[in-house]
Amino acid sequence: MNAEVIGTWAGQVWNALNESGKLTVKGLKKATKLKEKELYAALGWLAREGKVSMYEVDADIEVVLL
Repeated sequence: MNAEVIGTWAGQVWNALNESGKLTVKGLKKATKLKEKELYAALGWLAREGKVSMYEVDADIEVVLL
């Protein structure tokens, strides 16, 4: 895995969030078809760029597009 691939995954996550505004990690996995490791790499990328915020909600994590 390299930065280009992670950036592509981040784009998929951003697009899914752009359509809905916020999703749980479970919802993002379903929407993007990414594996858990791929999803967390993408979320790290987007968080580092200041594009998402994450909150623990019940037994899941909610991701919000900023």
